[in-house]
Amino acid sequence: MRKSIALAALPALILGLAACRGTSPSDQPAATGGTETVTIMVGGLDKVIYLPAKLTEQLGYFKDAGVNVELKSEPSGADAETMMLAGQVDGVVGFYDHSIHLQAKGKCVQSVVQFADVPGEAEVVATAKAATITSAKDFAGKKLGVTSPGSSTDMITQGLAVKGGVQRSQYTIVKAGAGATFIAAIDNGAIDAGMTTDPTIAKLTSTGKAKVIIDMRTEDGTRAALGGLYPGASLYMPCDYVAAHKAAIQKMANAFVKTLKFIDTHTAAEIAAKMPADYAGDDSALYVQSINDSKGMFTADGVMPADGPQTVLDVLKASNPDVQAAATIDLAKTFTTEFVKAAS
Repeated sequence: MRKSIALAALPALILGLAACRGTSPSDQPAATGGTETVTIMVGGLDKVIYLPAKLTEQLGYFKDAGVNVELKSEPSGADAETMMLAGQVDGVVGFYDHSIHLQAKGKCVQSVVQFADVPGEAEVVATAKAATITSAKDFAGKKLGVTSPGSSTDMITQGLAVKGGVQRSQYTIVKAGAGATFIAAIDNGAIDAGMTTDPTIAKLTSTGKAKVIIDMRTEDGTRAALGGLYPGASLYMPCDYVAAHKAAIQKMANAFVKTLKFIDTHTAAEIAAKMPADYAGDDSALYVQSINDSKGMFTADGVMPADGPQTVLDVLKASNPDVQAAATIDLAKTFTTEFVKAAS
């Protein structure tokens, strides 16, 4: 309850806190030896889509690059974004689409490392409902699970629905979280279908509880569902922070690009072996499978795919009221390749 109250209060504090970034974690005394500390909120550390964050720490690449990175976890990307805007963390490992959505709301945020060129997500349907929900055209009248309202799973669900001819008012969004809470929502009928990621996808399909109807873990699947590449997982940060901390961000970019190359050149089993043991739970083989099923979504160099930002904008323009109301969106301000290209 205390957590819910605190999160609800954050939006009211954003303007005041954002004007006082001197109280943010990055402005605290540097780590021992003069190494700058950067605090990053991850929209679910154990999600495979955000695997590069924890893997970089596990491999020791932050330390090798000379930067102290503190990783925190918040299951919802929308809540992670709120904490960043309030100055409680320096950046977020979350979806690139937040950068466009926030610009539409008058805030400047940039993706500085692009981990994935596709969402790495899938729309799954409860097996009992699989005969009646086969595509987004069937969303009308259904209860659809998302991580939380305002999250990327919510925004992409809206985009899929509109593309299928279904308006937001015609279906019900349910906050289902991820992992155990999402699986429970499928089990008890709280949702008919929903958007989630691995390892949740693997757990649901391997037990026969759900089936995948829209798979955006691959380039082909994403192009079929959304009309082009839809860059997903990234490290995004406020533009003012990026301008003031270039040296630290370059070190982080060096570390992350090194990790992306590791992912590109190693098997799912080799990657899983580097992750904390508890991430696999009681089924290490299923965890390896979930990494293998999603591994192809990651870029090898951290560079934003050339056609990606426009696809994201097109999807949000069709379904997101804030983006629809924006006079203009300058995509060039929503990401930078400066740091990853220097790392390469």
